[in-house]
Amino acid sequence: MSVELNHTIVHARDNRESAEFFANLLGLEISAEWGPFIAVDLSNGVTLDFATIPADSITAQHYAFLVSEEEFDAAYAQIRQRGVEHYADPHRKQPGAINVNDGGRGVYFMDPAGHAMELITVPYGGWTS
Repeated sequence: MSVELNHTIVHARDNRESAEFFANLLGLEISAEWGPFIAVDLSNGVTLDFATIPADSITAQHYAFLVSEEEFDAAYAQIRQRGVEHYADPHRKQPGAINVNDGGRGVYFMDPAGHAMELITVPYGGWTS
């Protein structure tokens, strides 16, 4: 059997708020609720399982998502429409912009729990054959 990431737990101040923020932004569905988790399925079979924990216990993480050009356009339109602060760089020095790297585009923004989210249309280093 090959090793595959199946799921990861994303800490949130409010699991529903964070799951809905992420799912709505990317046109995804909340797929399951069980125990303390609200899950959002990604297209490669991985789920993000959002769990509510005390805000002072959340350690900010970075989550990067490879999306198609069309998905990027739709998500970026949502980011702008909702007034979500976003940046072309992970250090947040280029506000209100996207970046162009390796033949694709990228954008950084924070989720409701303070996690750094990134959308890219081409993997870093470009596509390999």
